[in-house]
Amino acid sequence: MAKLVATLASTHHPFYLKATTAPKEKQIPQAAEWKRKVEAYRETLTAAKPDILVMVGSDHFHQFFLDNYPTFLIGKAPRYDATFYNEEREFGIPKYVLEGHEDFSRFMHEGLMEEGFDFAVSHELKIDHSIICPIITVRPDADLPVVPIYTNIFVPPLASVKRFWNLGRAIRKVLEAWPSDKRVAAIGTGHLSLELGGPRQFGPSGPDPEFDRKAVAWLANGDIEAIFENVTLESMVQSGNATQGFLNMILMMGVAGPVKADYADTLDLYHTMEAYFTWYPDGEKPARVANARVEETV
Repeated sequence: MAKLVATLASTHHPFYLKATTAPKEKQIPQAAEWKRKVEAYRETLTAAKPDILVMVGSDHFHQFFLDNYPTFLIGKAPRYDATFYNEEREFGIPKYVLEGHEDFSRFMHEGLMEEGFDFAVSHELKIDHSIICPIITVRPDADLPVVPIYTNIFVPPLASVKRFWNLGRAIRKVLEAWPSDKRVAAIGTGHLSLELGGPRQFGPSGPDPEFDRKAVAWLANGDIEAIFENVTLESMVQSGNATQGFLNMILMMGVAGPVKADYADTLDLYHTMEAYFTWYPDGEKPARVANARVEETV
């Protein structure tokens, strides 16, 4: 059977590449630290030696809009074009073509249906920065096949917190039932507190630093009960109009299970907190991966 070798959950900041490759005199003050943290995080995936990546993200109204936005969708294509024009123009993200894995996508689709998740499917999916950002940060060579999964974190009605958690548990179950000797890593991105286009967008930190502090601790400690007790679709909106991206972080913790993260790190930027988590199954952390847990936030 296939082996889950690592689960990664992070924020996806579209300006990372541009911010860290600009001429020194044009870089933001945090650029060097940001690059160092991302490269350390990258090692948590490299050390796991995956063969295939299950990638969880959300379309930022590039292909789906208010009139047609699937709750959950899986790609079943042999390859995936990536990066839309506005992402090239605004963020400096280059175009990519990612290899797919049709057999694994088919198995995942059928298995998740059996687990009670009625996925939409696309054979022509083009992916945006919710998946390309983690490719840039943790697998910049883009040399592994991917199975992309999209979730709806934008268009009401949204699936519940528990539904996202349960989907993560189902992904883990189906993944490990795949009759293959492949090593699979699951990577998903979302947000902590985040405001887009609202009055709290450009503050000195994320719009709700208290939520960010608690969210990092919940994820780092695998405390799903605290999430169930404190996080609702309504409360996330109060923390910032795009904070529902935290649902994808919950989904990834569902893949990992209610266990402490083997790696947790954060970086507070001027309008958002970046966060990076890695879980290894059964505590099988590769020896060369240092634990960068951020004590003051955890």
